[in-house]
Parts: sequence; structure tokens; C-alpha cells
Amino acid sequence: MALAYILALDQGTTSSRAVLFDHGGRIHGIAQKEFRQIFTSEGWVEHDPGEIWNSQITVAAEVLAKAGLSAKDVAAIGITNQRETTVIWDRRTGRPIHNAIVWQDRRTAQFCDQLKREGHLATVQRKTGLVIDAYFSGSKVRWLLDNVPGARQKAQAGELAFGTIDAWLLWNLTGRKVHATDASNASRTMLYNIHTNRWDEDLLALLDVPRPILPEVRSSSEVYGETAPNLFGAPIRIAGIGGDQQAALFGQTCFARGLAKNTYGTGCFMLMNVGAEAVASKHNLLTTVAWRLKGTTEYALEGSVFIGGAVVQWLRDGLGLIKSASEIEALAASVPDPGGVYLVPAFAGLGAPYWDQYARGTISGITRGTTAAHLARAALESIAYQVADILDVMQKDSGIRVAELRVDGGAAANNLLLQFQADLLRVPVIRPKVTETTALGAAYLAGLAVGYWKDREDVRANWEVDRVFEPRMGEAEVKHRRSRWAEALGRARDWEEHSQIDVKKLT
Repeated sequence: MALAYILALDQGTTSSRAVLFDHGGRIHGIAQKEFRQIFTSEGWVEHDPGEIWNSQITVAAEVLAKAGLSAKDVAAIGITNQRETTVIWDRRTGRPIHNAIVWQDRRTAQFCDQLKREGHLATVQRKTGLVIDAYFSGSKVRWLLDNVPGARQKAQAGELAFGTIDAWLLWNLTGRKVHATDASNASRTMLYNIHTNRWDEDLLALLDVPRPILPEVRSSSEVYGETAPNLFGAPIRIAGIGGDQQAALFGQTCFARGLAKNTYGTGCFMLMNVGAEAVASKHNLLTTVAWRLKGTTEYALEGSVFIGGAVVQWLRDGLGLIKSASEIEALAASVPDPGGVYLVPAFAGLGAPYWDQYARGTISGITRGTTAAHLARAALESIAYQVADILDVMQKDSGIRVAELRVDGGAAANNLLLQFQADLLRVPVIRPKVTETTALGAAYLAGLAVGYWKDREDVRANWEVDRVFEPRMGEAEVKHRRSRWAEALGRARDWEEHSQIDVKKLT
């Protein structure tokens, strides 16, 4: 066992990665491949499921080859995935009936508004811990069944299968033998009752989703099956599945109630472990399954920021202010502050705690003296402001004062961002030595299932601190900055809805 490794498949929104971990939780190898983002209409975002599968299996083979390893050197595979992204495929042919609808996609926003007008919000929140929003899988499933010719009839006949990306990968990895998901991913569909731990008949009826297309819901840490022998030369056990943010919470070893982490990825996702009892939010946060292990479900409060690191990609690809994402820190650091500029990156609406699908991005406070450096700094600070807004209400909902925030994800390498985050939060921000905590969490879930690690204490011993960012900014300055941010946020709210009203008046 000491010579074996765990292979984590980390299927994200913009790329597929494969990461090899050793028993100390250290990275032994990594491979990554980007894939296309398909924008078919305004607010619509799709992925090609075949391209996702090909990219994921390619990097898995690549990382083993680079490390000079074979299937016999891998104790187990763990899967972590972009959540809510929805795939429906034909059980007989294995072919998707349509592109995957990505979590960012807003095509079902009007249908979600209709459900809220009809008074279903309280029921959905009570059963699922979620708000009604186009973000989640349920309305995406309904759209696919209603808009792909013949899909609903095939679904009712049991000829189609639905899954989030983890289920799609598991199906293909096992040679089309296993159609399953774990509780953390199921809890993001708006179809799963997080209290009964079952698909909910009332919700299935509300969204008109036939039960035969649903995957089996299983634990986050157990042996689901083996890889088809032709994939890696010999079978490998697949033993862990976790939605990316829950996997990151596990990878940060946030096993105790009150421990919280924030992942700075395409979006930002803050989760707090609230233990074995689900905590209902009064401030538009989500109550979600953190993981299910050995028959016990543990829960988390979650706040989701739709545009986190993606604002840096926009500066690079949309405005051309930087050539690579890594350049932003130096550019932003070339000025002492953003010069009164506030950027609200509501490019896909606003997530928690506002859930405003009609908000749009705005830049406030521009003067003749505003430079690219000011915009870069305002963009970085916008990420920290959104995270601070979430932590405020998370502490109110849980009744827990957070003593520290553990951070990970690509933008966690940005020291300027993390220092400003600590300033806003007034608590230490801690970056671990291994920031690939999403993949690490999937590895831990898989390794625990096959005895690679004995228990959570064995896992916890691996966590090491890279750097602690202590608050420096004065309290009065923080209060002023956050007040101005709130004003800028107000200018971005309900923008698209007001715009439509104004156009109607003009015509």
C-alpha cells in the first residue's frame, strides 16, 4: 500500500485534470486539458459531454504515463466534478441527446420565476435546502426533455439516463455498467430531499422529471465499481465521489462543526461544516449535503459567487488588459488602491446572498485618471467583497463566529487578493501547502473507502499551512470600503429586468 497512489479525476468548468496523490497527501503528478465553452445564445452555456469524457480520460492516462505508473500502482480513483451541470444520454448507445447544460446557464430563469410566483419556493427550500434558481439541475433536466424531440417519451420508457458530470464519468469509466451519483451531487439537483436522503416524488412531479432517468444515490466514500479493463490496462476501483466544493471542504479537513473554506475558482464557493443536523438559512444561503459516510450524512451551509476568478479571465480575454491570468497581481499592485473604482462582476447575475438573476456587471467611480491598474485592482477586490458578504450572513445563520477561513483554488495563489480578503473579514485567512484541495478531497474519499487511509485523523495529519494572512487594514477603512461596495452593488441589481421595461416604454 505504501507504494500505491490515489488518482483523483477533477472535472472542472473549463478543464479536466488528473492528479496523483501519495499517502502524505502530496502531489505526485498532474495533467490538465482545457475544453470548449459553447455559448449558443445570450446567457446559455453548454459543454460537449464527449469532449469532457475524452479530455478526462486523456489526462488520466497522461499523468500515469508521466509518473511511469500503471493501473497496479493505483489503489483507487476518486471523482470530483463541476456541480449542477446536466447531461442526459441514451442508455443503449451511450450518446448524449444534447450538449450538457452548464451550471452557469440561465435559459430556465423564466421557468424558475414562474415556480416562485406559484408559491413553491418555501417547499423547495424546506426539502432541498436550495433556492429556486436556474443554477440547479432540475430545471435543466426539464428543458432537455421538453426541447429535444422524442426525449420525454424515451425518458418515461426508461431509455434515457440523467446525471451530473460525476455520473457521466462513472458510467463511462465502468464501461456503461454503473449509473450512480453520490449524495453531495444529488443534493444540488433540486430533486433530492436532503432530510430523507431520497429523490423526492413531489419535486419530481413539480419539475416533471420521470423517475426512470435518475441515478442511484450512494455514499460519497465507497467502491462504486471498477474501470473497464481496456481503459488503463487493468481494472482500478472507483471509490470516492464528491461535488467539487464539498470535496474541497473535505480536502481542507474541515471535519469539525464551524470550520469553513472558500474556493477561488471560476466562481467562489464558501462552505461551512454545520454537522449532522441541517441548518436552514434565513439569508438566502444554501443548505447542502457535505458528504455521506458510513450511513451518516453531514451538512454544510454554502454561499456561491458566480463570477470569481472568471473576472480575471474577462480582463484577459474580453478587455486584453493582461496576457495571462498570473499577470494581474503585479498590475493591481502597481497602484495602492483602486482609486475609488468598484467593479461588480455580475456577468451571470448574482449568487448568494442576493440571488438576482437579472443583475449585470457594472463599473462605478471611473474618472479621467482611472487606469488599467485601477481596473485590475477593483476586479481582484470584487472577489473579496463578494466572499465577505457571504461570510457575514453565514455566521448569522449558523450562530458560529468563524475564527479563520481556509482557502484554495487557482486565485488563492494571489497574495494581494488574500491579504485584502483577511482585511475585509477581520480574521486570518489560511492557505495550505497543497491548494489542489478539490482533487485532494476526492482522493481522501476514495482512499478511506479502500483502507489507504485509516480514518479522518489519519487524513487530518496531512494538512499543512503554507501562509497565514492576518488583517492589517483599519476597521474604519474597512467599514468605508464595504459601504461603497454596497452602493456599487445596488447599481448592478435588477439591471436586465429594468432594461426590458425601459425598452417596452420606448417602443
